[in-house]
Amino acid sequence: MSPLPTVTSSTLSASPPTGRARLMDGAALARRVVEETAARAAELTRRTGAAPCLATVLVGEDPASVTYVRMKQNRCTKAGIASRHLALPAATTTRELVDTLRALSEDPTVHGILLQHPVGDHIDERAAFEAIAPEKDVDGVTLSSFAAMSFGRPGFVSCTPGGIMRLLDAHDVDLAGKNAVVVGRSAILGKPVGMLLLARDATVTYCHSRTADLSAHLREADVVVAAVGRPRLIRGADIKPGAVVVDAGYNAGNVGDVDFDGARERASLITPVPGGVGPMTIAVLLAQTVDAAERQLGPGPRARTAVPPSPR
Repeated sequence: MSPLPTVTSSTLSASPPTGRARLMDGAALARRVVEETAARAAELTRRTGAAPCLATVLVGEDPASVTYVRMKQNRCTKAGIASRHLALPAATTTRELVDTLRALSEDPTVHGILLQHPVGDHIDERAAFEAIAPEKDVDGVTLSSFAAMSFGRPGFVSCTPGGIMRLLDAHDVDLAGKNAVVVGRSAILGKPVGMLLLARDATVTYCHSRTADLSAHLREADVVVAAVGRPRLIRGADIKPGAVVVDAGYNAGNVGDVDFDGARERASLITPVPGGVGPMTIAVLLAQTVDAAERQLGPGPRARTAVPPSPR
């Protein structure tokens, strides 16, 4: 496997890059993370006699969600993680879903819980998320997890932001003092990734659907994280020469939130869609499931968080 390219702080300068941006290969990095996670899961199972277990809960039969949950189950199997799937009818009420999640939270044989979203407009999704015990919130969706992440306390990060930080770390992107623009403000992607960037001493600007003159903000960005869910919203001309571009968007037709071809001509590093952020999301989910199992099953090698806190 070829080594990942190294990016130094000089990469994030105002001078244009030479040639096209290099790709941040999330698929390759995810394979490495899953291999490490599988080794940890095997050791934990050998030591305790219990395999780490991830419970997935799906409400309804949305085709994309069904496919995504099945993919996660397959990755669990490959990593030596047991999976338990609960498929609930589309008519499930908030109370029924909350009761299901609380029961899983109290089940000692389940170490991590994932509620696949969206869950339907008739359900109070936040109430459902909050029914997940913080120590089993391996998807990092509860208020407790967000607070712990924001204050640099032990806990679980949202998986996609955690995957983004691992990608940046793998490419040695120095964030200290750099201007980072996050386009998107969702509770499980935009907001948490901004907090993680801030913890690494980046100067963070949140942009969104009501931001005036988005292009002006982007042209000042050393690092761009696109997480708004609008195909090709960010044009190549919006990218500062030499910037690092992370496209966390995924739209119909395998299209991200960034005009990939145009942005690649100006950026120094860029994630492809697909094959960039997506594989890292699942890899972090598996890693955090093993973290949770290590903590719940007793003494052993120190559990690691997906994103180490800033040293300062």
